Amino acid sequence: MAKLTFNEDRCKGCGLCISVCPKKILRLSENKFNKEGYTAVECIDMSQCIGCAMCATMCPDVVIRVEK
Repeated sequence: MAKLTFNEDRCKGCGLCISVCPKKILRLSENKFNKEGYTAVECIDMSQCIGCAMCATMCPDVVIRVEK
């Protein structure tokens, strides 16, 4: 199982990672905000992650780290 970690303080909530996730397990947080006031991305079901790293590749701010 892969493990995703997010540097939430760098996330600007652009949603690019959400659009490329083949398992559709990423979303913008509904109640958490980072220090800049943006809603950060979060994983809703880590057990479904296949470790493809498409989210990390697409992220312009290098927010996501994928570990296998």
